[in-house]
Amino acid sequence: MPLIAVEEHWIMPDLMSALRAVPHRDESLAFNEMDDNLERLEDLGAGRIAAMDTQGIDVSILALTPPGTQPLPPREALALSRAANDLAAAAVARNPARFRSLSTLPMSSPKDVSGELERAASMGHVGTMVYGRSGDLFLDDLAYDDFFSAASELGQPVFVHPQLPSPAVRDASYRGFDPMTDLALATLGWGWHLDAATAALRLILRGTFDRHPGLQVVLGHWGEMLLFWLDRADSLSRVAGLERSVSDYIRSNFFITTSGMLNPALLHHALSVTTIDRLIFSTDYPFQRPTADDVNSFLRHFSSDRAREKFSSANAASLYGIDII
Repeated sequence: MPLIAVEEHWIMPDLMSALRAVPHRDESLAFNEMDDNLERLEDLGAGRIAAMDTQGIDVSILALTPPGTQPLPPREALALSRAANDLAAAAVARNPARFRSLSTLPMSSPKDVSGELERAASMGHVGTMVYGRSGDLFLDDLAYDDFFSAASELGQPVFVHPQLPSPAVRDASYRGFDPMTDLALATLGWGWHLDAATAALRLILRGTFDRHPGLQVVLGHWGEMLLFWLDRADSLSRVAGLERSVSDYIRSNFFITTSGMLNPALLHHALSVTTIDRLIFSTDYPFQRPTADDVNSFLRHFSSDRAREKFSSANAASLYGIDII
């Protein structure tokens, strides 16, 4: 049974240098530099394929690691997004049986986003990865509506990845401990996921999926907590005058990935609020590194071979247009 992983991160040195040079740089860059992460992130060749082989992964969908190019000024964001898309496309061309890629977009320059999405799609990128905010501009701002229109028309799924909360939110909620605990609370321990969930909810409340009903969004980490709060979130639909309930948008416009969190309890809950057709596998490489035994053990919790196949490869292949050999 093939295994497709859809959230496998990478980075290029020029972008790391640019992100390090930004005033008040994104502190989550520290995670890219821990242990051997940076070496693994920069490897788009033999080392990455060897890691995939060890895990039993047949195809990795490459995605630039957080925070992408979003913290950069518009002109620099556009140049480095284009460079990243060219580099990722070249990696796929060298290993077309093993790699696909998600594009990187210059979200700090809204006028350039749709054009780069179209260019990237023409190069073979199978979707894109963005974040919930660029500076003070939320992803649901109507400045990005042309982008969502283009993504829907081009059949490019939009992966909304967590990012570091804004400085104001961090000051209000995520400080008061030692620096590393502050950072962990604002990122992997809580803040990343709440931030991404809020971005997804804002897209729904803004009517994004009413205007673009074919748009498909991907959320990692088992839906960034949203799947556990739909009973309450559904009340927002009535208040906001939406056409459907929040949970209905989640079931019809969102795909959910594991991000390496291979916990059967999370699987069982996800299946209680959405369907097997909406779940896809990812490892969040190199930050999570489940072994082949971990993956195989998790797959045994599916109720049927067909369910395992959908989760392992069929759903991702259909969403991203990948031919399974």
